[in-house]
Amino acid sequence: MLDVAAQNGPLIDRLTATAADVIRSGRYILGPEVAAFEREVADYIGAEHAIGVSSGTDALMVALMALGIGPGDEVITTTFTFFATAGCIARVGATPVFVDIRTDTFNIDVEQVAAAVTNRTRAILPVHLFGQACDMEALSGVAAKHSLPIIEDAAQAIGTKSSIGPVGSLGAYGCFSFFPSKNLGGFGDGGLVTARDAVLADKARVMRAHGSNPKYHHSVIGGNFRMDALQAALLRVKLPELEAWTAQRQENASRYDVAFSDSGLDESLLRPPPRRFEGHIYNQYVLRTSRRDELQAHLQAERIATAIYYPVPLHRQECFAHLGYREGSLPVSEQASREVLALPIFAGLGQARQKRVIDNVIGFLGQ
Repeated sequence: MLDVAAQNGPLIDRLTATAADVIRSGRYILGPEVAAFEREVADYIGAEHAIGVSSGTDALMVALMALGIGPGDEVITTTFTFFATAGCIARVGATPVFVDIRTDTFNIDVEQVAAAVTNRTRAILPVHLFGQACDMEALSGVAAKHSLPIIEDAAQAIGTKSSIGPVGSLGAYGCFSFFPSKNLGGFGDGGLVTARDAVLADKARVMRAHGSNPKYHHSVIGGNFRMDALQAALLRVKLPELEAWTAQRQENASRYDVAFSDSGLDESLLRPPPRRFEGHIYNQYVLRTSRRDELQAHLQAERIATAIYYPVPLHRQECFAHLGYREGSLPVSEQASREVLALPIFAGLGQARQKRVIDNVIGFLGQ
């Protein structure tokens, strides 16, 4: 699914030299490398402020805690996403309110968000899933009507553009991940919180350091969410390459799109993901097929890697059973969980390997 070693290979001399410099410096947590990375990545994203943190999950925790969200509060989010999105809402003591997704993009259905707002709603937490932006224009309208902050889960969407601007710059907070499988992947865990407002940015900085400001003086309870200097320094080496890597992912996606659209297969057998906005960065390329499990087994036999994102929507997870959702509660997500299959899309995949994927997908489904 992702050849991390091949991507890092051309940069290995710079990466190892950078790591040695950090080791010699004696500055391992926060410090000048993190500050420099924050400036550089904020400029790339198009955000006013960037705060480096320990993971994408912790970025969500920081944002929720900085907004004072806790017991008795509700946060509206999508059910079709990685667990951390809702897990963090629950960890601060709030209740995730799940809504369904659009049939075309896998992203949150804005009309359902509007219908889910109650007097206990304290935030909206959309996910820019697989690298495609949500309808932030419509979501921003709902949020403004009810005076609610938006926390953008952009873990899979660094560099993604929406119809009204870059993701991570459009809500109260944006949350990014540098998990190794991301378009900008680190060498372990790492994350980022972005903000437009200086006051909110300062709150996030306080939260990442146990709520201390100044050191050893705590007006609030935060957490240990600090970014390692080593991760920041290595990500600084990779950041200048990100635009080219993203362009390769988009080119790979276009080749998939053309081949699958020209295959003549019925849409129920093979439906490529639509590119609603040109800013889709394709952290994953996720098709839909009614023969998902059979196709995955065939590709595995051919030594072609695939992945299912996600086999069980969050409202059907055991840990959220107490919320009362039942089978059929959010049918679009439930159907998607039975049909989705992610294909290799990484930069460096190459046309020969991609053609083998395409030929096997079409050949099997066309039998």
